[in-house]
Amino acid sequence: MKLKLLNLTVLLFLSTLTFGQFHPKYDEYKHFSIHKKGDTINYHIYSPIDLKETEGIILFIQGSGGQPLFKIIKENGSETIQSQVPFNPDKIPDGFAFVVVSKKCLPFSTEDKNFETPQCYYENEGLDYRVWQYNEVLNQVVKKQIKTPKKVIVIGHSEGTDVAAKLGTINKSITHLGFWAGGGHTQYYDFALFIRKALSEGKIDEETAIQQMDSLLAQINNIETDPNSTSKYWLGHTYRRWSHFSEPPVENLLKINIPVFVAFGANDVSVPVESALIIPIEFARLKKNNLTFRLYPDYDHSFNSAPTNENVNWESHWMDVFDEFMEWTNN
Repeated sequence: MKLKLLNLTVLLFLSTLTFGQFHPKYDEYKHFSIHKKGDTINYHIYSPIDLKETEGIILFIQGSGGQPLFKIIKENGSETIQSQVPFNPDKIPDGFAFVVVSKKCLPFSTEDKNFETPQCYYENEGLDYRVWQYNEVLNQVVKKQIKTPKKVIVIGHSEGTDVAAKLGTINKSITHLGFWAGGGHTQYYDFALFIRKALSEGKIDEETAIQQMDSLLAQINNIETDPNSTSKYWLGHTYRRWSHFSEPPVENLLKINIPVFVAFGANDVSVPVESALIIPIEFARLKKNNLTFRLYPDYDHSFNSAPTNENVNWESHWMDVFDEFMEWTNN
């Protein structure tokens, strides 16, 4: 039986945004490369001032998906920008360089609205590979471009939280960690939570829940039997991606002693809030006091609030969360 999870399909873990209220200034990034172990890591820095004059670093780790950081669609004299980077560059604090990293084999930007993800992206998709990329970038930026920065801030969103949590266990230059819209359990467990939530909300009956759980467990077993497959897919991702992102982030978060800021929207339908709640519970149980946990009652996976009626538009609160986060780094 195929697993049916209440229309929770490929929108899970995706965070592509279309810009309307500000311009992301994709054309003002400076581009750099690292060549190591026969591989190339491409990273990009936005900074209105010379890098040597900056005093801090904000490294953003985006969520899942095989798309460029920016997709620029030009049609009929207008420009539409879809992006994995939902920050308003004009609100990046003075003195900070904003850093993003391209995923393996993906360009920084494209104007091809029919862009096809290359196979080499899928062959390298995984937690450890992304952690390696970001660790190399941070090391180069800190040692060669912005020496002795006062703050090195890492923000991971969605799948990027898995990367940020593990990066925080190995890179000692990081001073503050943002863990946004990510769960604490293995991602497999999130789907079990969705099934039980659907049952408790009366959307399915117990017999259906049991059938769905059996199907889920069978699917997980299939993935872990062929964990490196890039030809087999589940919910829009390869088996390799699921298997290589199955490590519970809370285990890495608990190894970190720098300040950690967890932000989560209570209306998130991509990651169940119950998965995130294990994080403050485990920090409390182990008497760790370096966690700040924020649960926003009206926000979704990308910190948007839904319209309350047909006359109200969706409203983004991403930069509101960012402003609160940056204020937190000052305390």
